[in-house]
Amino acid sequence: MAILELRNLIKAFGGLRAVDGLSLAIEEGQILGLIGPNGAGKSTAFNCIAGVYPPSSGEVYFCGEKTNNQKPWDLCRKGLARTFQIVKPFASKSLLYNVMVGSFSRTKKRSKAEEKALAVLKSLHLDVKKDMNSGNLTIADRKKLEIGRALATEPRLLLLDEVMAGLRPTEVDEMVAVIRNLRDSGITIFLIEHIMRAIMALSDRIVVIHYGKKICEGTPKEVADDERVIKAYLGEDYGVS
Repeated sequence: MAILELRNLIKAFGGLRAVDGLSLAIEEGQILGLIGPNGAGKSTAFNCIAGVYPPSSGEVYFCGEKTNNQKPWDLCRKGLARTFQIVKPFASKSLLYNVMVGSFSRTKKRSKAEEKALAVLKSLHLDVKKDMNSGNLTIADRKKLEIGRALATEPRLLLLDEVMAGLRPTEVDEMVAVIRNLRDSGITIFLIEHIMRAIMALSDRIVVIHYGKKICEGTPKEVADDERVIKAYLGEDYGVS
């Protein structure tokens, strides 16, 4: 059974269909990439999955349960977590405080929340900065902190929205390693990303959307070779033989 399934998902804002009949499924333990031009509907699809927006029609299933009208905090308790494209930590608070916010979704005890947060920070090599104000972090470490806050909720499925945007090449490589480690730990990943070398290296399969519609789905090589994808998004120089 798929851990996440979308069936003919539609999200309309007035007369605009930001997501238009999107269907896909993610098997547990998989990394699925979602790509497409800016404005294609990628983040809107994430918001429907995570409970921020109710779908206009269609169905969202998480772990076999229809979740169309459930709230983000309820989905979080069930094991669905996400990061946001624009990272907004509690800038005047420590890294430990920021991650403990996620931990409290699983426990009311401060000692247990702190223990979980410290373990998450250590897994991301941020434990040495646990007492630093998050507003003083580099963009790369802020991205890691955003992931850490989500990880502290103990997700089964993690939605990552452009966690590599704005990073230098070496930082992208570090983030690729982080995401691989997350998958190896048993977390299923659904990933939006514009850095093609990263998403092609990470993804088991990739879905491509354009104007809210799915135009292609397949392995990274199948997607890179697809003429519709090249024309709509990748450009003529990206095709591989």
